[in-house]
Amino acid sequence: MASKLHNLSEYDANSMPDRAIVAKQNYAIAVADWNSNVTFKLLEGALDALEENGAVNVDVVHVPGAFELTYAAKKFQSKKNYDAIIVLGCVIQGDTPHFDYVCSGTTQGVAELNAREGFPPVIFGLLTVNTLQQALDRCGGELGNKGVEAAITAIKMANI
Repeated sequence: MASKLHNLSEYDANSMPDRAIVAKQNYAIAVADWNSNVTFKLLEGALDALEENGAVNVDVVHVPGAFELTYAAKKFQSKKNYDAIIVLGCVIQGDTPHFDYVCSGTTQGVAELNAREGFPPVIFGLLTVNTLQQALDRCGGELGNKGVEAAITAIKMANI
């Protein structure tokens, strides 16, 4: 049975926090340079969505790969002037268990950062896919752009 494809990045603009509030908030994005043909499209989607919703204060840092995203997010958290932090990366399954270690470590790291009381939320925008095509479908292809989703989530979490 074939599943129906849908654009994962569609959201109700009317359900978003007031643009004037978002304009006063600070956001940070850590993006992995590994698989940049995917991650830079995620970044573009996130930046566009933040801007469309009123965000003007956005800092971006590039890190070598997905595993380094947790460190960058922790550094952003330590500054304590961000309302939400987004991590963007892409890990594509290969022939070795490296995929499992990177995905697991990054997921655990972000979860631990989110458990820290008194710190801004870290939004998980890491694609963990089996093929390059699956990644392309999720960074502006037929399934939308996970970067957009991460930005919308960041805005909503910053305004809880």
